[in-house]
Amino acid sequence: MKSPHTGVKRIIHAAGYSWKGFKSTWKHEAAFRQEVILFIFLVPFAFWIGESAFERAILIAVLMIVLLVELLNTAIESTVDRIGDDYHKLSGRAKDQASAAVFLSFFIAGVVWIGFIVSKIMGGL
Repeated sequence: MKSPHTGVKRIIHAAGYSWKGFKSTWKHEAAFRQEVILFIFLVPFAFWIGESAFERAILIAVLMIVLLVELLNTAIESTVDRIGDDYHKLSGRAKDQASAAVFLSFFIAGVVWIGFIVSKIMGGL
């Protein structure tokens, strides 16, 4: 069903739905809560490690990508679980692939953060 809202009203309603998504993910997904806590813990370090606003933005953005991918993973898992509790190889594959995307986002964030930390320790070499 298409939303009856347009313009600014549509944006306001969309923001409300987004907030609802954040709240439900926080409530039902321990991994998301852990990743948010990690995000909150690491953001201050981004301001110490990054030497420019651009570098700080990159360090924070890769952490946000982890949260974004976790939200998508949760949406996929919720959709698969909604279909039914019976095991199906395609349902398992979808969940595994979404999990792999989360893993890859963590790997990317780790590579970026390690690169910046090594650069800072080595004096910009």
